[in-house]
Amino acid sequence: MVFGAVILVGFIVCGLIYKNLRDTANKMYTPVAKSITSNKNRSFDNLLATKKPINILLLGTDTGALGRDWRGRTDTIMMLSINPNSNKTTIVSIPRDSNAIFPDYSSYGVAKINAAYTLGGVSETIKTLDKYYSVPIDGYILINMGGLEKAIDQVGGVDVTSPLTFDNQGFSFKKGKTYHMNGKKALAFVQLRHGDPMQDYGRQVRNRLLVMALLKKSISPSTLVNNSFLNSISNEMQTDLTMEQMYKIGMDYRRATNNLSQDHAQGTSKMTDNPKFGQMEIEVISQEERQRISDKIRSTLDINKVQVNEERASYVMNN
Repeated sequence: MVFGAVILVGFIVCGLIYKNLRDTANKMYTPVAKSITSNKNRSFDNLLATKKPINILLLGTDTGALGRDWRGRTDTIMMLSINPNSNKTTIVSIPRDSNAIFPDYSSYGVAKINAAYTLGGVSETIKTLDKYYSVPIDGYILINMGGLEKAIDQVGGVDVTSPLTFDNQGFSFKKGKTYHMNGKKALAFVQLRHGDPMQDYGRQVRNRLLVMALLKKSISPSTLVNNSFLNSISNEMQTDLTMEQMYKIGMDYRRATNNLSQDHAQGTSKMTDNPKFGQMEIEVISQEERQRISDKIRSTLDINKVQVNEERASYVMNN
């Protein structure tokens, strides 16, 4: 009888833990329309069930910390392609200033790709990436600066080697030195832009280094079923991944994150006059460069390569 009572209590406790985890995950769960051609005939649940490669969109907004509480733009746009068969993960950054004409907002003309989120949310961002890179996006995770800071603190900090020497927000970093960073220090590490000789491309490098470090610590079953971890970021993050899908990724895909390669789409800076946003500097990503990125992601996903959109927007350039 005593043994039976212990078992019963165990089931009740497990049930409560599961309910708390489910409720916390439901706070973050925000499905969006993914009506894009590259996702045709792809079922995320089927991919996970058969342990096929997946492509997750990572978006970071410039809000949630430093006194910023507006909707913001997506300062960080990355695609994370995970192949559990080859145990390889490719993380690719798309410059936030990339030139784009948004599928649902073509009247805005040529704009920066990070404005897609401001105008049409995650759905418009996904449609725009599909338009220019022709890669499937199986799921997405969007987190603001406040959520990133809390996530890093919840996993006990991350270790990152600085690619340059600089000071920012009261913190100092030296090139080649590895730092154990809490959330606040990590934000100072990635927020610098104009003090980096590579400008936004340098910031992308630091973003990828931080995300890779956090990924290695957080994509584990123990973290993904840690209610404190999920609850701390639930109000600062949204995703269309269910708790079951997150756990499946943690169980079957985490070994692939030990072999990370990184890349970015390289553009050329140009000035353009936008009818709604005025004069601005954008990064023009050539068709050849978009094709290279598309081919690389599709290769990691073990799917056939396709030709990217040949559309060439009309720019008003000031040399």
